[in-house]
Amino acid sequence: MSNARATHLTRRGILAAGGALGLGAALAACGDDDAKSGGSDATMAGKSGPWSFKDDRGKTVKLDETPRNIVAFTGVAAALYDYGISVKGVFGPTKTTDGKPDVQAGDMDISKVTILGNVWDQFNVEKYAALAPDVLISTMFDGAGTLWYVPEASKDKIAQLAPSVGISVYDRQLTEPLQRMWALAQSLGADMKAPKVTDAKKRFEEAAARLRKAAKAKPDIKVMAASAADTLFYVSGTNLSVDLEYFKALGVNFVEPPEKAKAKGGGWYESLSWENVDKYAADIIMMDDRTSAIQPAHITRATWKKLPAVKAGQVIARSPEPILSYDKCTPLLTSLAEALEKAKKVS
Repeated sequence: MSNARATHLTRRGILAAGGALGLGAALAACGDDDAKSGGSDATMAGKSGPWSFKDDRGKTVKLDETPRNIVAFTGVAAALYDYGISVKGVFGPTKTTDGKPDVQAGDMDISKVTILGNVWDQFNVEKYAALAPDVLISTMFDGAGTLWYVPEASKDKIAQLAPSVGISVYDRQLTEPLQRMWALAQSLGADMKAPKVTDAKKRFEEAAARLRKAAKAKPDIKVMAASAADTLFYVSGTNLSVDLEYFKALGVNFVEPPEKAKAKGGGWYESLSWENVDKYAADIIMMDDRTSAIQPAHITRATWKKLPAVKAGQVIARSPEPILSYDKCTPLLTSLAEALEKAKKVS
């Protein structure tokens, strides 16, 4: 959560979309048994019968049948896809302006899912109801149980249409939400003994060992996690982000803005003007890879180009909202390990 979008957690009321929706018809559509029994693209690996799952809010969802009509935040859908579970609808960054899959869509074929909303505060409730959803699944970036990318203005209407499951990615290490997504996929019928799945987990563990070794060998290399916007440069702290907390636990030496400096960013990051991007010395810079952030190749600021890490070519990508499958998280560890192994002290 290292860029301006993290502020949405405290600006939901301001950004909430208005407008009345024909919820009566939507509820009727949701309650249509024929719609629910219709052909679904969801892959349930043959599992049927009663289903229950206790989420990270402590809420247990119980259904008579394993969910088939699943709607999920894009990143969650991408993780489930890696485990063989398909969804019917998604919300969140899914398609770029040129029609290509967003980085958060992973390997999903986005032409086969209904996109209910592609940007913040966009969620088509009527389309959602028409999917006859069994369950909605999203991540949570706060301790209050707020479902990521579910608009504040329509959350109550959305909640009436299907139960929800929340997986927390707040103030914990990456391995915990990875385990929770694994458990969720397993409950939905994924074959967690499939070679593709077990091999991915093994590669993740090997990558973690490699990163630990690289960090131990180069303790003086300073890493900064950042994100670029038009007018501001955001430097992330490590205390709340699942990826950074985990990398730090493996021994990576991060730039850490003081708590007072991160206060305006909800404790997530410090905002700097482009004139002050050299405030912290860094040997490696990890830059936010989300489409909402300006990518390094498109940063034209002279102050950026003068940074020692930039001049040394020691800039890599970071995924502040990692797709929570072992397959997708392994490259994150490998990329940082490689950067540390090759890094020169330039700060």
